[in-house]
Amino acid sequence: MPRFFSVRSNLGLLAPCAVLCALQVAYGQGAPRISLSPSVIKVDWFQPSGQTGQVPVVQENVADPNVEIVGYGQADRLLTSGSPDNPGRPFSVWSGEAEGPFATLFRHKDNYLDLTGLAKMRWVVKTSGFHVVRPVVKLADGTMLVGDVATAALPMMTETEFSFSSVHWIELDPERVVTINNTDAPNGEIWVQNPDLSMVDEVGFADLTPGSGHGFGGYIHVGSIEVFGTPVPR
Repeated sequence: MPRFFSVRSNLGLLAPCAVLCALQVAYGQGAPRISLSPSVIKVDWFQPSGQTGQVPVVQENVADPNVEIVGYGQADRLLTSGSPDNPGRPFSVWSGEAEGPFATLFRHKDNYLDLTGLAKMRWVVKTSGFHVVRPVVKLADGTMLVGDVATAALPMMTETEFSFSSVHWIELDPERVVTINNTDAPNGEIWVQNPDLSMVDEVGFADLTPGSGHGFGGYIHVGSIEVFGTPVPR
């Protein structure tokens, strides 16, 4: 089920004041300030010299040399798209040619990621048709999970973010990139109960719906991605 995270208030400036007062009550006078988790992975797409047109995404398209791209399912059909000089259609990746579900994840060469607490994810996304972009994590033990956050119905590149603590997870088969049964869940539920995100090996996104090819039928278009958490040395 899609999850939405924007907050609106008719009280104008009273809402931030109420939040501040609540934090003062919760943490007490003189308590340490709440600090946001630092950026631990940032993916900016880069077009290397000599690469032209729409071509399969390769490692060289990730600007940060410390971040490795890892593909599952039909991820090898992900293509580059856009132009570095076009702010309305920036250089990014596009899934229309993926004939089945796929997951594209990112791995920091030096660190695992602790995505508990205030950890969050921010991405720039455009979608078409009923396609949605979902978060995916691969734990250090190899378990892969896909979240119920669904960024969808965005006709232009739009930045959104969400907290990992708000996500409900289902186990994902890394070969077929389909959700699978959770034998430990009660009453036939498939949700993974309280997964431990303190040691995440890879993090990224998935599209569980086949693309419709070129044109405007159905695809996801993903720009920059940033993950905020705590680095854990490998």
